[in-house]
Amino acid sequence: MRKILRIGGRRIRAGERVTLDLPVVRLHTHSELSMPVQVIRGKKDGPNLFVSAAIHGDEINGVEIIRRLLALDFLKDLAGTLIAVPVVNVYGLIHHSRYLPDRRDLNRSFPGSSKGSLTSRLAYLFMQEIVNKCDYGIDLHTGSNSRTNLPQIRAFLDNKETKVLAHAFSAPVILHADLRDGSLRQAVKDKGLPVLLYEAGEALRFDEASIQIGVRGIVSVMQKLKMLSDDTVEAENSFEPLISKSSAWVRASESGILRTQVALGQKVAKGDVLGIVGDPLGDNEVEIVTHISGIVIGHANMPLVYEGEALFHIARFGQSATGEDTLEALQAELDPDEHEHWGV
Repeated sequence: MRKILRIGGRRIRAGERVTLDLPVVRLHTHSELSMPVQVIRGKKDGPNLFVSAAIHGDEINGVEIIRRLLALDFLKDLAGTLIAVPVVNVYGLIHHSRYLPDRRDLNRSFPGSSKGSLTSRLAYLFMQEIVNKCDYGIDLHTGSNSRTNLPQIRAFLDNKETKVLAHAFSAPVILHADLRDGSLRQAVKDKGLPVLLYEAGEALRFDEASIQIGVRGIVSVMQKLKMLSDDTVEAENSFEPLISKSSAWVRASESGILRTQVALGQKVAKGDVLGIVGDPLGDNEVEIVTHISGIVIGHANMPLVYEGEALFHIARFGQSATGEDTLEALQAELDPDEHEHWGV
């Protein structure tokens, strides 16, 4: 017999699709504010999966990924339950901000407390009403602080089930990422739930390729979990994701104006020049040289930099394949009208 599912005090029965508004702390004006949630509960038994976005309020790629996901017609044949939360940090989204009004980072505040700060209370609400009702999770992010990320899955790969799902997502890169105190991944791991973190694009921007990869990746994971049949969407991937066990940032050695000379996915070797920093007059130019070999999985977009600022994120790989090869194979498969023939 299937477990009873209640979210926000409402019971969701098999075959139902409901939209809920979970109340959060009121605004100064006494106006109500709520976290939007849509729950699709299949008629057939299966796991409960949450998909969340905008834990950082300025990271909006995931909002569009979830919108397109929810519009897919074949979700009517879902087994199990999909709990979609397109905007977790509603305060941050309204103000185009990564943070909450109390200046705290929600992704450093889990599992939260019902008696803590505003951020802590929001984290607690999400854990109690969403995470605790699920067996698996996918959390959607982008680069922050004027940085952009190559589409990648970050996960704790020492967990075998998590590793299987990371491969199923089929992003260009899978990065083994240690858990940070207060992060959602840390809180979820403590409960024994496999969770993937999808990073792609930059804050306050839509990136079409990153969005398509995200939608396809979630559907692929749902197929692996037997929430959707294998023939729902035909697998088209002709590449193997690149797997990295570690990464490092290359930082600015001087303040000035950055001219980037490498692209996302580009393979670099120790000693390669990644960019040049100089002043507006062209004097005192300094080369930014990588101290490790690997592939560029993230970089700063803002050309105005200070000494010590993180500029280029390099992932180490054991494979001989390059990020350019993987991206070229993936981009060849992306259909500019893909969202249309999926019914979005």
